[in-house]
Amino acid sequence: MRRDFYRDQLSAAAFYKLLTATVVPRPIAWVASRSESGVDNLAPHSFFTVASTDPPVIQFTSVGEKDSLRNIRATGEFTVNLTPEDLFERVNATGTAFSPKTSEFEAAGLRREPSTFVRAPRVHESPVALECRLHSLIPVGNCTLVLGEVVHAAISEQVLDGDHPRVDLLKPLSRLGRNEWGTLGEVRQINRIRLEDWPGDFPVDTP
Repeated sequence: MRRDFYRDQLSAAAFYKLLTATVVPRPIAWVASRSESGVDNLAPHSFFTVASTDPPVIQFTSVGEKDSLRNIRATGEFTVNLTPEDLFERVNATGTAFSPKTSEFEAAGLRREPSTFVRAPRVHESPVALECRLHSLIPVGNCTLVLGEVVHAAISEQVLDGDHPRVDLLKPLSRLGRNEWGTLGEVRQINRIRLEDWPGDFPVDTP
């Protein structure tokens, strides 16, 4: 038996908590940006995915008007850094609502490293940094979708198998509901089934 949660009978905050507890796990965009006055901001955003493969575009959602959004709107640049398990506490710390004049790099004891093609810094301790130029901003309700074209990727050789990043070495964090976070856990592999190999005991609609 299912329990019904009617949107028109719940507050926006209550429904938000339902969504973040059921749309799980969510990868984290650790977004570094630089303000017009030169302050480097770093913040985790857990509504994050790939928007396009050619050109390569990634997107994250700013819930409300945050420093990341203001900086990106002003400068047109940012980096997205991977959040590994061993930086759990520091990633969480950068989600604190500091003043725009405070850099989360200093507050959380993280080191910057210069990017190759954008002015926003990369997180030195992170194994992956994606340098982005703003593609577009799309307002949706009380949020803004931030789409950035990836112009450069910098990946630590320690997490590569040839040219392929190994997820067991990346050890990415994810966000769940409430104050819950996820780690990689068990990794399973399965090949996608080609239509011509579809087994006869599974129903399939054909044109």
